Amino acid sequence: MTTNSLLSVTVTALVFTAACKSDFSAGTNGNGGHKDSSAQEGGTDQQFAPAGPDVTPAADRELPDLRQPPEAAPATDGAAGAGADAPFTPDSSGGVQSTGGAAGTGGTAGMGTGGVDGSDALAATGGVAGSDGPTATGAGGITDGPMATGGAGGSASPVATGGTGSGGIGGADATAGTAGSIGRVGATGGTGGGRSTVVRVPAINSFTASPATIGAGQSSTLGWGVIAATTLSIDQGVGSVLGMGSVVVTPSQTTTYTLTLNGSVSAQVTVTVAQAGFTPTGGMTVARTGHTATLLANGKVLIAGGANGGLLASAELYDPTAGKFTATGSMTLARQGHTATLLPNGEVLIIGGGGGASAELYDPLAGKFTATGNLIVPRYRHTATLLQSGMVLIAGGTDGTNALASAELYDPAAGTFTATGNLTVTRSQHAATLLQSGMVLIAGGYVTPPGLLSYGLTSAELYDPKAGVFAATGSMTVGRSYPLATLLTDGRVLMSGGQSNFEGYVASNSLERYDPTARTFAATGSMTEARAYYTSTLLPNGTVLIVGGYRSEYDLRYFFATAELYDPTTGVSSATGSLATGREFHTATLLPNGTVLVAGGDREGSVLASAELYR
Repeated sequence: MTTNSLLSVTVTALVFTAACKSDFSAGTNGNGGHKDSSAQEGGTDQQFAPAGPDVTPAADRELPDLRQPPEAAPATDGAAGAGADAPFTPDSSGGVQSTGGAAGTGGTAGMGTGGVDGSDALAATGGVAGSDGPTATGAGGITDGPMATGGAGGSASPVATGGTGSGGIGGADATAGTAGSIGRVGATGGTGGGRSTVVRVPAINSFTASPATIGAGQSSTLGWGVIAATTLSIDQGVGSVLGMGSVVVTPSQTTTYTLTLNGSVSAQVTVTVAQAGFTPTGGMTVARTGHTATLLANGKVLIAGGANGGLLASAELYDPTAGKFTATGSMTLARQGHTATLLPNGEVLIIGGGGGASAELYDPLAGKFTATGNLIVPRYRHTATLLQSGMVLIAGGTDGTNALASAELYDPAAGTFTATGNLTVTRSQHAATLLQSGMVLIAGGYVTPPGLLSYGLTSAELYDPKAGVFAATGSMTVGRSYPLATLLTDGRVLMSGGQSNFEGYVASNSLERYDPTARTFAATGSMTEARAYYTSTLLPNGTVLIVGGYRSEYDLRYFFATAELYDPTTGVSSATGSLATGREFHTATLLPNGTVLVAGGDREGSVLASAELYR
């Protein structure tokens, strides 16, 4: 019968071993350059063919797929005699051809220890193909090889026994003990080529607080990143947290937070609570009162117009990083009692005031003002509210003689003003607030009927942008002119202070909240001082900062340096720090870092250029 062996079956084990060692490093395809040769029991010695060209070492070569074997002699029903297996040689790389042995008896899923390109098994199927058992020993009759030994096509048969183990399942119809070519030497690894396990060591990559220093009532954000977290928690009442994330904290005093990972690994960060109060910052380039202040998208603050002996057209920018004011382009007209509204495109719309019916736009990129369309009606002491649609609602005010009921809309895309529905009541120096629903709450203000004293209005109304109309809503508990309205985080509106009448300019200390769902007002505590011409600013932690203002001509304390914080959760307002200089008609602007810029205003007839920061 004809086989694909390299050697005759009569070669001695010693000679065969030496030859195999030589050809393993020089042969082609790991078989010494030989292909088919005749092999019979008791045959004559066979010489090796000349060594083939240099190739990649056997351990790095891809093994051929023996599920489709090369041509082999027809199966002879395994009719070889019961010859003895070849003796075990420890470093045998090819082994002496087994001379007998039932063909692959009991070998599960074929091939056992066959060599590379071994062609002696027909339909060697099943098993894990060539799964690199420890120290593949080639084709030489080695018994009890542990777990599919490294020859190509060896298919992880447990303990291949009897000859070369080249039969198919059950060892049926295989050629009798035909040796394969030289096997792969030293291939290691168990069944399935076991993978190494990557062990992830628990670690805290980062734990930070931003900002690390805050004022009383302000908040800081704790952020962290960890790996291999099973449990993760932060003390000081924060509790369990996720593997990567952040949480906002509002400590009342300087606090150190500890992040604990898996009960053993930890890191700490400290949030310093500075004593609440005001500190000076750079002064404005021009002293001014009754001006506007607008936070720009770049974090700077635009200060525009106002008065100082006369109306001002000048403008300047405050840089929080440098803590300085610098001049920017001037408005096209001098203005006081105007409004300034940040548009979605980053420009600022300036309307009315001393400029009558005119309006203009400030471009932060160019640092210039340019005229835009004119109002239908000249007005000042009006309100301007950015709607959710991007349009701007301008309502009420005065034309210099009478309070107005008219309202109009500014379209930024067209640069034009168009009329909308009228207010239910003429009013000036009122408050306007965009609600979460998209409607606008108009409240308070004043009107001067002929021959009567002017009192603050208790009435309020809602503007519906979809319908373009105003409709009355619940009334305030106290009449207010120059009131301040602050949208709280829960959607309600805090109404505070203002003047109840103009006979003696008496201010109010009352507070009330508007509920958009019930459409009613309800009292909620009182301010520590009765105030008008002050400022009210929502802080990041949900409290409201109330600063400065004026009380009454009957009170020797005309101008307040005091400040207070209103807490919506308790409904209580309490003192917090004091300004270096008492002031009215100033501005207060929440900066991106959580501090509040208080700028300008006047005190006892003196116009101020000074500015302070609350933290």
